[in-house]
Amino acid sequence: MSNLVVHFEIHGSDPAILADFYGRLLGWSFQQFGDMPYWAIDTGEEAGRQGAAGHGINGGLTQRQGDRPATGGPVNGANIVVAVDDVDGTYAKGLELGGSEALAPADMPGVGRLAYLHDPDGNVFGLISPVLSDGTTAMGS
Repeated sequence: MSNLVVHFEIHGSDPAILADFYGRLLGWSFQQFGDMPYWAIDTGEEAGRQGAAGHGINGGLTQRQGDRPATGGPVNGANIVVAVDDVDGTYAKGLELGGSEALAPADMPGVGRLAYLHDPDGNVFGLISPVLSDGTTAMGS
């Protein structure tokens, strides 16, 4: 087995707020594990199939065990980047739902269109699409 990333976790001071935010923004669903402060995240159809390239992964949402990230502070830990059809539209919706700007949408030649948001708890995450602002496709998608 190769060293594939097969799971991610988001930490939240108020997990219910983050479940609502990511559910409304990206369509993810959340299922709590009994009474534990942990929720499984289903990111969509076909996600989580180990060894199935291009299908994405599922994750978890857990109660934060300390202070939330400081606004404007450095990234502490790893972050995730989510493939979306429309970076600009998803970014704008994220702002409407209570997220804040980390990096405005921009084209990265040879990569695609990319943006980063802070979720309502201050976690940084990215949005990416192979479609650039002029409608051309990068990376030979």
